[in-house]
Amino acid sequence: MTSIPQSNYTDSAENVSEEQKKSKISFLKNSLSTSTQIWKSKLSWRITLAVFLTILAVQAAILNITLKEFEYNELNTLRSIGRAALVSSIDPKIQDLLQSPISETSANRVLSTTIVNGFVVYSSQFDLIKTHGEPVILRASSFDDFTKTYRSNDGASYEVVFRNTELSRPYIIAARLDSAKVQGAVFNYVKQTILIMLLMSALVTTVLMIALGRWLLEPILFMRSNLLAASKNPEEPDLKDSPFNSNDEIGSAIEIAQMLILQNADNLKRIKSTAEDKIHKLAYYDTLTGLPNRTLFLQTLGDYMRANGEEKTDRYAIVALDLDHFKDINDSMGHNVGDAILRGVGKRLRAAMPESATVSRTGEDEFAITVKLSSSINSARDVADRVIDVIRGEPFKVFNEGFQVRASVGVATFPDDGVDPDLVLKNADIALNRAKEEGRDSVKEYSEEFDKAVQVRFQMLRDLRDALEHDQLNLYYQPQLNLQTGEIIGAEALLRWWKPDNSKEGGTFISPAEFIPVAEQSGLIVPIGEWVLEKACRDAVSWNKEHGFDFRMAVNVSGTQFTQSDLVAHVEKTIKMTGINARKLELEVTESVFMDDINQTIQILKNIHALGVELAIDDFGTGYSSLSYLRQFPIDRLKIDQSFIRNALNNSDDAAIARTIVGLGHSLNLKVIAEGVETKDHEDFLVKEGCDEVQGFRYSRPVPADDFVAFVKGYNGKLDSFDS
Repeated sequence: MTSIPQSNYTDSAENVSEEQKKSKISFLKNSLSTSTQIWKSKLSWRITLAVFLTILAVQAAILNITLKEFEYNELNTLRSIGRAALVSSIDPKIQDLLQSPISETSANRVLSTTIVNGFVVYSSQFDLIKTHGEPVILRASSFDDFTKTYRSNDGASYEVVFRNTELSRPYIIAARLDSAKVQGAVFNYVKQTILIMLLMSALVTTVLMIALGRWLLEPILFMRSNLLAASKNPEEPDLKDSPFNSNDEIGSAIEIAQMLILQNADNLKRIKSTAEDKIHKLAYYDTLTGLPNRTLFLQTLGDYMRANGEEKTDRYAIVALDLDHFKDINDSMGHNVGDAILRGVGKRLRAAMPESATVSRTGEDEFAITVKLSSSINSARDVADRVIDVIRGEPFKVFNEGFQVRASVGVATFPDDGVDPDLVLKNADIALNRAKEEGRDSVKEYSEEFDKAVQVRFQMLRDLRDALEHDQLNLYYQPQLNLQTGEIIGAEALLRWWKPDNSKEGGTFISPAEFIPVAEQSGLIVPIGEWVLEKACRDAVSWNKEHGFDFRMAVNVSGTQFTQSDLVAHVEKTIKMTGINARKLELEVTESVFMDDINQTIQILKNIHALGVELAIDDFGTGYSSLSYLRQFPIDRLKIDQSFIRNALNNSDDAAIARTIVGLGHSLNLKVIAEGVETKDHEDFLVKEGCDEVQGFRYSRPVPADDFVAFVKGYNGKLDSFDS
């Protein structure tokens, strides 16, 4: 027989004992926890209270029924005792039916020793024979009175009628019985019954609470614990195995709930994974072309630069590309065609670049490329040339129609043109903008001079904003004259900017050729244009009131004002605000405003003309889109550009253009005004060609308002006066 080592046996016994202890402790803890939770549970208390109140209500109803029965029995017992006391006192020897069967002695004994406090003896014919003791209220005057009883308000007396059959003698007795003890008996009965009710209710409550805790509350708390775990960590819920029988309703519900929690966790993981993929794509990729967007491009560029380190000398080309006149394709052919072309451009660029290159779409029609320079790709210019050649290649086929697309390209190199991702891409964009400014469909490599020019432009824009806010802008006026009569028929308002500085002169004039393009590109021309219109109208009204000047005021309107402002509303508001006669106001528009949306432009011009305002086409002849629409425009005047007048005397082509414009205007019943008239020979040429009106340095340079007033007052009305 193999012996077991004592030490192993001891260890095993200790382990079993320890496990049993832990099990008991766990059981006690769970029991205590459940017990505590039972008495804290609102649900248990609601159910128990409902049952408790139901039991009380039922028992109260039963008490109400049994109480009356108990009291009735007590009174019947009292009646029986009283009857027995009276029957025992009747003398059977008395035969006279009109004589009381109870002697005075017997009556006194009954009254003093029994519960009978008083009685009245009647004959069987209801004749009153004798009255003993306390007065009796109840009377026996008919057979109906046999069933009647009377009890005093305080419950101390109870009156009944004993029939002759009950007395075994031919008499009727109405007795007053002492019922004071009945009230106490009823009270004791109620007290005992209530005590039993409470004890029973408490017992039922306790049993019910324990049952609820075991069969309902524990499963609910278990399910609640798992639901809380799932709410805290929906993707990885810490669920405990259910100890409840899944064959019953609650155990089955718990099992289903846990299964749903696990399914929800699995769904959340899959949804989160899918959402993260979509969010990543939306955040870092262009949805139309599938290429990286600007954010990812800069991030990738930053990764390249960080990987390059200080010791490495890797160089990268950064190319910025913008499709020329892409807006025209979208507007004329629709966005479906435009989107197809953008996808095609993305595919071509991706196919033309090395696998290691990053090709991204950074704007509506803008793309950016970065590629590491190597022996096969020596410079950023090589990358740019390849890009522009790819774009210039075969036309893009969309819906069986070919579209020849061109692009402007800007190039920068890391680290030569910047070591920061944003900076080097910005420099490529600067080069791109220079390519667009210089005619498009070309490549420009970044130069510091470009950046300086951009900085100068930004500084000018800041200064121009300050000028508008601090009243540094002013209007100069140049007279317009009738070429046949010499009469001053109008004035053109021209914007001037005097910028204060620390020079000896105190400031300097900034040429309109410098700041007007900046204002137009930035949109600042809109508030500036509104200020010019209001100022010119106020001056015209002031001159008319103070000096009697009654000629038109010509104000230039830029193309940006047509597209970025409610021009008609502002003109109408200005007319009402300043009080100017609308027919004395003329707006001059250049042919460039007709380029974007001819139909909208015509409608705007018609709305302005409907206000009574005259319209003139400025710099006529320099555009190329207006002739076919000229008859549709509600215009009053053509203005020949000064370049044709200045060269008309020595250039036959310019002379022919000026002559044609005059003839065209007259054929359309329009007035024609020529600007840039500097000499008598210019004037003679225009007189010969039949031009209607003139303005230029021959008559006056643009001058401040006060000088203009002085000029008009000093003018004698004859053109010959300018010959001296």
